[in-house]
Amino acid sequence: MRNLFVDLGAEWPVAAEKNGKKIAVEIKGFGGTSEVRDLEVAVGQFLLYREMIAEQEPERKLYLAITDQTHDGIFDEPIGELALERFNIPLIVFSPTKEVIVRWID
Repeated sequence: MRNLFVDLGAEWPVAAEKNGKKIAVEIKGFGGTSEVRDLEVAVGQFLLYREMIAEQEPERKLYLAITDQTHDGIFDEPIGELALERFNIPLIVFSPTKEVIVRWID
């Protein structure tokens, strides 16, 4: 089996807790030439990682972390909203300039 790592920060595997519950965080940047392509890659990786985590640590919940700018962009459009709803993707929205979490969306 191949090793996959979920991000927190740069390239670190994550083991964290939120309100006493185990979580994992996959941070995605949307800096490519196409936000739709970036969305496809992010959703695909998220779904793969979620299934891998479910096999190894079923009590751990995976979150997709995106910037507030990304959230207010592609994720506020119908295609982003559809992906979040249909694939049940919980989000952590953060501000990279303020270095704070803006919203948790379960």
